[in-house]
Amino acid sequence: MDFCPKCGSIMLPSDDMLKCRKCGCVKIREERFISKERRQEREMTVLEEEEVGLPTTSVRCPECGNDTAYWWFLQLRSADESEVRFFRCTKCKKTWREYV
Repeated sequence: MDFCPKCGSIMLPSDDMLKCRKCGCVKIREERFISKERRQEREMTVLEEEEVGLPTTSVRCPECGNDTAYWWFLQLRSADESEVRFFRCTKCKKTWREYV
């Protein structure tokens, strides 16, 4: 949402511009959102090989039974949905997730 630099009213979209509904001031629309195509092109790196600096917790690995794992949170979906907690075993390096 943009506001008019002259009078402070809300600017409404009109073609490739924004137009003030009160005083008629026109301003070029700036693209603020990432298009669906550009969003799909982005790559998400969850975790590299080194887990330096990640906190650990006491949780059992489903693969090897080890009791210690690194953990971190990621917001995978929209902001109104909860984060996903990821774990990586300190022994066998298996990664799994837990929906919070």
